[in-house]
Amino acid sequence: MGTVERHEAPTDGDETQPTARRGPEAPDRDIPAYGDAAGAGEQAAVREQAQDQPRYRPLWIEEPARRRRMPDPVRTAAVRAVLIIAVTLVQAMVAFLCTLAGSWLAFPMVLSSVASTVAATWGALDVWVTRQVWNQRNGVVSAPSSTARALRRERRRARRQARTAERTQERIRRRGGAGQLSHP
Repeated sequence: MGTVERHEAPTDGDETQPTARRGPEAPDRDIPAYGDAAGAGEQAAVREQAQDQPRYRPLWIEEPARRRRMPDPVRTAAVRAVLIIAVTLVQAMVAFLCTLAGSWLAFPMVLSSVASTVAATWGALDVWVTRQVWNQRNGVVSAPSSTARALRRERRRARRQARTAERTQERIRRRGGAGQLSHP
């Protein structure tokens, strides 16, 4: 990059004076400038490294998801449960602090915390039940495993070959041969 000139705002009627900024190559005073003979080789190596590095580096690298996304009804129930549980925890903390302070609000907050605990339990169970119902209606695909499919294919192939051999033997018997074909 090098040095860049910039103009500062005039002060007390002075004309604008150009001032030089140090470039990113020498941000500290103990690093020798380009004119020094001792640090010239090091600076060339630093410049080459800076040119080799990519200019754009993404903030994150997207990776494929490990699990599929939750179905909409299950996700809705989970969000509802998390919100109810959060409110319950806040109520319990306020009830505890009001009890320590000896406030009149302690008793109503304890009662509402008990009611919220029941609601939070219902919310957690709702997520579980919604997930089970969704899996029962939509999620479970009744497909045999690949090993079962392969075994069934082999049995079918063996039955077909046995039927083909039996038909061939039956044809030979009907013709009255001695069990051999007259021509190959």
